[in-house]
Amino acid sequence: MNSRSHGTSKKKENVAWKTPIAGLAHSSPIVWGDRVFVTTALRPGKADLKVGLYGEIASANDQEAHTWHLIALDKKSGAVVWDKSALEAVPRVKRHTKASHCNSTPATDGKHIVAILGSEGLFCFDMKGEVIWKKDLGPMDSGYYMVPTAQWGFASSPVIHDGKVVVQCDVQTNSFLAVFDLKDGRELWRIARKDVPTWSTPAVIKVGDEAQILINGWHHTGAYDFATGKEIWKMDGGGDIPVPTPVLGEGLVYFTSAHGRFRPMTAIRTKATGNITPQEMGETNAAIAWSHARQGNYMQTPILVGNYLYGCVDNGVLTCFDAETGAIQYSERLSSSGQGFTASPVSDGKHLYFASETGNLFVVPVGPKFSVVATNSMEETCMATPAISEGGLLVRTRENLVCLRRL
Repeated sequence: MNSRSHGTSKKKENVAWKTPIAGLAHSSPIVWGDRVFVTTALRPGKADLKVGLYGEIASANDQEAHTWHLIALDKKSGAVVWDKSALEAVPRVKRHTKASHCNSTPATDGKHIVAILGSEGLFCFDMKGEVIWKKDLGPMDSGYYMVPTAQWGFASSPVIHDGKVVVQCDVQTNSFLAVFDLKDGRELWRIARKDVPTWSTPAVIKVGDEAQILINGWHHTGAYDFATGKEIWKMDGGGDIPVPTPVLGEGLVYFTSAHGRFRPMTAIRTKATGNITPQEMGETNAAIAWSHARQGNYMQTPILVGNYLYGCVDNGVLTCFDAETGAIQYSERLSSSGQGFTASPVSDGKHLYFASETGNLFVVPVGPKFSVVATNSMEETCMATPAISEGGLLVRTRENLVCLRRL
C-alpha cells in the first residue's frame, strides 16, 4: 500500500505476491488466519467483460457449462494451498455484460465457508474445501424489473451470524429473506419479500439484546428480527436498483440506493420501528436522523471511518459526510479521466482505497479534507472489493490476486 507516492505509480516494490486466478468472478477475497479464500467460475475460452460508464441493459451470451471453484491461498506467499471444484453446470440465468457468474463474496466463521455460486444455490464447505451441504434456492433471476428478459446475475452475499446463515434473495419472482443453520443447512425461517430485484448484501446489527437483519431495497428497505423474521421497521422509496450494503454506525445505520429520480443517502436510528417512510425523499422524521435525496451511491457500498461516512458514485465523485449530522464536508472527483468505479472502498483507518474498473487504485486520507496521495496502477480491470489483513491489501483483478504491502 503505497501512500507516499504522488501521481501515477507503476512501481512493483510494494507487490508482496501475485497469483493467477483462472475464470471470471467479481467476488471479493476473504481472510481467516493464514488463509485467503476466493471463488471463481470457469468456462471454455475467456469470458467477455465490458467495463466502463455505459447504460446498456443487455445480458452476456455465455451459457456454456461453467465450473465453480473455491480456492485457498497462503496469505504470506500467495501459494495455492488447494483448489476445489464445487459444481459444474450451465448457469440458470444470464449475467450482465459487466457482471460475472460468481459475484457473491463467501463468508467464514473459521470452521465453515458459505458461498452463493451464481444462480446455482447456497453451498457450505469445510476449511479444506469439501462440500458439507448445499441448498437449491430456485432460479435466482436478478435483472431489470422493467425488462424482465434482461438478466444481470445474482450478487447478494451470504452473512454468517451466531451459527446461522442469512440469505437475501430479491429476484424477479418469489423473493425472500431466509436464515439457515450453519451446521446442516436446515432452513430455520423464510419470509416472502415484495420488491424489485436487488443486489445488496444484508447486514446484522445488535440493538440492545436483540439482533436485527438490515435489508436494502426500493419499496421495502427495512429491519427484521434475526430470531423470527418479524418485520421491525420498513421504508419505501429511493433508487430502484438497490446494490449497496447497509452500513453500521453508532446508534445509526446508513442506507443508499440509486437509479431513477432519486439516489438518497440516509441515516436511520437503530431504534426505529414501524413504517418510517418520509413524506418526501430527503426529509427527516423521528426515525430518520438525516437524509440527502440525491447524494447517494449506485454500485459502491459507503464506508464509515471514525466520524465520517464516505460514498463514491460510478463516475468517481467522492462525497464525505459528517456521520452524525449528514453535513457534507467535500464532494470531489477521484479522477478526471472518465473511469468507472464499481468495487467498494476499504480503509486501514488512515487511508481510503478506491479501485477503479480499469485497475487504478486511488489512495485518499481519512478526514474532512480531500486529496489523492497516490494512484497505483494494477494494470488489469478490477471489479471486486479489496480486503485488508495485517498490513496487506489484497486486490482481485481480472486474472490475478495481488497482495500489496509496505515493504
